Amino acid sequence: MPRSNPRAQLLESAITYISERGISDLSLRELASAIGTSHRMLIHHFGSKAQLWVAVVRAVEERQRAGLPDLLPDPAADPATAMRAWWKHISDPSLWANERLFFELYGQALQGRPGTEAFLDGIVDSWLDTITDINIATGMDPATARANSRLGIAVTRGLLLDLLATKDHASVDAAMEVWIALNVGPGDAGGDH
Repeated sequence: MPRSNPRAQLLESAITYISERGISDLSLRELASAIGTSHRMLIHHFGSKAQLWVAVVRAVEERQRAGLPDLLPDPAADPATAMRAWWKHISDPSLWANERLFFELYGQALQGRPGTEAFLDGIVDSWLDTITDINIATGMDPATARANSRLGIAVTRGLLLDLLATKDHASVDAAMEVWIALNVGPGDAGGDH
């Protein structure tokens, strides 16, 4: 029987707890108690609270990227439908705790808070490569596909931030519909949402 990876198990437990509780005023001691370990073990495996938060966000982001192909139809299918499916998934309230953590760490990393610097490594490029490949598969030339991908990341993150701040799903969804229409053309963007 293969040995289990204690760090991976702790990370999985932390992700689950944070997705249910959020991180507002969450201490390492509270998290450790909730997931059946000690704050010393969390520090041993992750280095600091900030580094644990970075590991949580990176793992969640990796899962989102890995699940992207399952949400998208084949390149010959309607891209507006794919964009709506992705938006419905990523804007679901069940992901809001993780998304709040994402934006909090993004701000801390931009300010150079110790332990968060690694957060910025690949924070755009990891998505850019994935989405560019999808755009190329739909027929875009590589340069346009990359620029469109960067814009799509910015629009999605901006609308998620708006949604988290306002909780106005209807208005944010309407803004996403405008982005879809601009991206795929008005004739393709009129489906159900």
